[in-house]
Amino acid sequence: MPQSSASPPPRPPVPPSPPAAGRRQPPLMPGAPPKPHWDPRDADRPQGWFRPTIRIRLTLLYGGMFLIAGVVLLTIIYLLAAQALHKGNAMPFVFETDTNLRTTSGVCPELSGPVTKGEFEDWLSDCVDRQRAIALDELLRSSLLALLGLAVAAFAFGYVMAGRVLSPLGRITRTARQVAGSDLHRRIELDGPDDELKELADTFDEMLDRLDRAFTAQQRFVANASHELRTPLAINRTLLEVQLSDPDATPELAQLGKTLLATNERSEQLVEGLLLLARSENEIVDRKPVDLAEVAGQAVEQVRAEAQQRGVELRGVRRPVLVQGNGVLLERIALNLVQNAVRYNVREDGWVRVDTEARPGQAVLVVENTGPVVPAYEVDNMFEPFRRLRTERTGSDKGVGLGLSIARSVARAHGGYVRAEPREQGGLVMRVAIPV
Repeated sequence: MPQSSASPPPRPPVPPSPPAAGRRQPPLMPGAPPKPHWDPRDADRPQGWFRPTIRIRLTLLYGGMFLIAGVVLLTIIYLLAAQALHKGNAMPFVFETDTNLRTTSGVCPELSGPVTKGEFEDWLSDCVDRQRAIALDELLRSSLLALLGLAVAAFAFGYVMAGRVLSPLGRITRTARQVAGSDLHRRIELDGPDDELKELADTFDEMLDRLDRAFTAQQRFVANASHELRTPLAINRTLLEVQLSDPDATPELAQLGKTLLATNERSEQLVEGLLLLARSENEIVDRKPVDLAEVAGQAVEQVRAEAQQRGVELRGVRRPVLVQGNGVLLERIALNLVQNAVRYNVREDGWVRVDTEARPGQAVLVVENTGPVVPAYEVDNMFEPFRRLRTERTGSDKGVGLGLSIARSVARAHGGYVRAEPREQGGLVMRVAIPV
């Protein structure tokens, strides 16, 4: 039954393809991790214009309020102007006698020759109505154009001002993303007036201080405990080896010594795994160029003897691809995955395929293997410390249950991730992505 995690000796990952000619290529590496998670590099990625951010919503709110206020104001001005023109429509003269008239305005209706008082009053009323309508239409058209221009300016100004007001939130978000990348030493340290945003930033900084102290104390405890346990375990191993080398030892005593030596060796593996797990929880600061293909090749060579002993064939195409990281820790990822792939394999005609390749923005290590069928719902549990498929904290000659936990922690410390997928024919496909 496939299982997961093993201190130095990890659990079965995933080898691909059958024989040479008919060998299928390992599945393509997806561009995103299996589960949504915060990527510290996202802080520097440009966001889309149409993303419904608070800044966009505030811009729409401020601009919309200005537009509504402008429409209301324009309506009031229009009504007041219409009322003023209507009240001022009284004729400032009296028509006493008939007279000759000739129109000179292109707005008023044509009128010429002798006209009576009634004809003149009707003509003048119609002319004034037309001129008033034209004046109101011109006022409305000019006001709408001005309102449109001011609305565009208001939206642009609102967008700029919303960005300035929300800039502290952007700083808080970037810090939170960096903290999500295991960098608990980051702080916001927001300056400015003592408002709600500064209070939020200060509260966040206090929370980070407490988290940093808690994580540091936890890692220090694990590291110190693991280190202190090394000495008595080394002494026990030496005493047992000396006793086993005694030619006068009885068979029962020799068998007891071998059993105790195996138990002691398992305890040493557990301590080493805990120590490495504590070290790998922190983000890698001192990075150097590392060829992932070379790292994978070294891991394959270390496991080759065990694979031959178990009748497992090692395959793969390892293309050179450089990453920035810690070579020792990256080799531990490859070693744990390859060891698991060999140890949790089928008894006959088993194989392990180890490939490396370059993808846009990342280097990919793929380990695929034959083996027992793994239920998809069990995959996530395999990455938890001391857990295997359907078992926990149980003894096993295949490891102590920390291999995949270490692999995941090391990958995260490098800004990458590990993903496991069950194969339909049995076994697993383990993919490790490290940013380049």
